[in-house]
Amino acid sequence: MPHTDRASAPELDDFLRSSGDLRVGSFRFWFVGQRWEWSDEVALMHGYEPGTVTPSTELLLAHKHPEDRRHVQELLDQALHTGGAFSSRHRFIDTRNQEHTVLVLADRMFDDLGAVVGTEGYYVELTDTLNQARRDALNSSLPDLFAARAEIEQAKGALMLVYGVDADQAFELLQWRSQQTNTKLRVLASRIVAEFPALVFQQDELRRQFDHLLLTAHQRVR
Repeated sequence: MPHTDRASAPELDDFLRSSGDLRVGSFRFWFVGQRWEWSDEVALMHGYEPGTVTPSTELLLAHKHPEDRRHVQELLDQALHTGGAFSSRHRFIDTRNQEHTVLVLADRMFDDLGAVVGTEGYYVELTDTLNQARRDALNSSLPDLFAARAEIEQAKGALMLVYGVDADQAFELLQWRSQQTNTKLRVLASRIVAEFPALVFQQDELRRQFDHLLLTAHQRVR
């Protein structure tokens, strides 16, 4: 894969590094015993002080929005039966009765022998967290900066298609992965765009495969 640029437009990467507002937390779910592990950020999203609650499938489902609970239960059952990843977009209600919309990005979890033992990934808060000043900066500055960055726009379009998010949220998801993996955003986007056509375009399978692509694309950047 050709490099999409290292020296040109460094101001883009400087701007991107200053614009992250996503709330992100991690989780792990072991299939045997259905044991959960939440990061402090996921506990706080649900309204709990870190270390004050032991996550469980029952607690997880109790917080789900009534209209989304059955869907989440089906996804968990599917993950348990197939050894797949628990990926979803859904709503939950925190301890203060506030509604949250989250994107759960996940991949399979393996033991030292390569056997699938669970699923692990991230909760990404989709509730609007951009303040108006930051949003104004995005709206006024990004069009010029992105004029020659087709890969980023295409990668954003892929995220919008797969996850049903808007353009700002898609951009923030890309930026989050760029920052977390210390990978240039343009290079990461280019890798995602390059591999996207190889995915199977059946909705459930596409979602699982794209989670894997988004969480591992940085490993194949050269």
